[in-house]
Amino acid sequence: MAAHIIDFLMLGNNFGTIEMRSVWSEENRLHQQVAVEVALAQAEGDLGLIPESAAAQIVRQADASQLSIAEIADEVAKAKHSLMPTVNALQKQCGEAGQYIHYGVTTQDIVDTATVLQLKHAFAIVERDVHAIVLELIKQAKIYQHVPMVGRSHGMQALPTTFGFKLAVWLDEFVRHLTRLKEIKSRVLVGNLNGAIGTYAALGEQGIEVERQALARLDLGVPNISWQSARDRFSEYASVIALISGTLGKIGNELYNLMRTEINEIEEPFSEGKIGSTTMPHKRNPAAFEGLASLTAPVLKSVALIHESMKVEHERDAMSWRAEWIALPEINIYVSAQLQSALAIFRGMKVNQQQMLDNLTLQQGLLLSEKVMFELGKVLGKQSAHHLVYELAMQSFEQKISFSELLLHHESLKHLLNPADLKQWLDPIHYLGKTVEKVDQVIAAAYASGLLNEVNQ
Repeated sequence: MAAHIIDFLMLGNNFGTIEMRSVWSEENRLHQQVAVEVALAQAEGDLGLIPESAAAQIVRQADASQLSIAEIADEVAKAKHSLMPTVNALQKQCGEAGQYIHYGVTTQDIVDTATVLQLKHAFAIVERDVHAIVLELIKQAKIYQHVPMVGRSHGMQALPTTFGFKLAVWLDEFVRHLTRLKEIKSRVLVGNLNGAIGTYAALGEQGIEVERQALARLDLGVPNISWQSARDRFSEYASVIALISGTLGKIGNELYNLMRTEINEIEEPFSEGKIGSTTMPHKRNPAAFEGLASLTAPVLKSVALIHESMKVEHERDAMSWRAEWIALPEINIYVSAQLQSALAIFRGMKVNQQQMLDNLTLQQGLLLSEKVMFELGKVLGKQSAHHLVYELAMQSFEQKISFSELLLHHESLKHLLNPADLKQWLDPIHYLGKTVEKVDQVIAAAYASGLLNEVNQ
């Protein structure tokens, strides 16, 4: 019986992907813990800490898929310990060689390193999907590079821009996210196998080499020193996930607003049979945009919980550690849903170019007051031009009078303005700044980063 919405059959796919949920499933957690125990035994056998024959038998017989999670769970309830029942089950599974399971290490060594193995799989999924979003935004920014639209500040019409420029801002942001992921990977994907308080005491002289060889088998980095009490690796990863989710949430909210009936510049992908309301048949709600935006808040809250885990008492405790068991799966599962949703949105959204053009003329020229001010400022001075244009702009706004008519008939401007010049000044297409060039620059920078060839699709 599912008790968390992540695992609900009816709603779970709105909060995470099947792929990411499988990474953080109880079954995979057990598989990764067994993988760590096996790699440890192999290294210890090679180095003579345990009999080679025992290590070989452990490799042959240790099989997570044949262990009963239900039986282990019953033992966990009795033992009040999260790993010892798993060790006991492996010992039984491996016969006489089972005496050498879990040799010289502590629970946190196994659980932390197994968690990093899970995180390695999650990291690859996140990196792949961020890479895919970068490629999709490159494509979309180029398609809409020349499509003019209203740029807004404080929720109000401000100046003309292009939809391609808006997309390029998001693209540049995602290239930085891809860069961050590359930069942190070697710091985050590091195992830890060094004993009760990280000193290798039970492993003896070869403890450091045991750790190195076991982690090499798991394809994980080797720590300079135990990180049982240093939880910054998970916090750094969580911080980058927070940034990625923050961008995705912002995009969802922006598209949600652009889909408002009164704005109507964007519509999310629509499929036959999609229902917006149980009582209003006409509704085509921004469900995908809302879903994309809604998941950032829970990601940020869970990231905060991971940051809380950095407070560790002495060499080790379980108070901080357990918070990671809750929050790490959540941030990865939520962001997986956001990433896949964003990809579907970018690939299928409808861009209403005509409505974008219509909205540019909604204020009858007021959108170009800045252009008029700077042109008049060449003669009157910038500040004087600002005062005059402000006065006429407010009059146009409040009295619903054409801005161009007010300018052309103003006593002090008659000798400065001619209708042809003013018409061009008030044309949004002629006041797009460097939007087109910037789209090309951002796309070129994305390719120049070298990141787009580094992630396997």
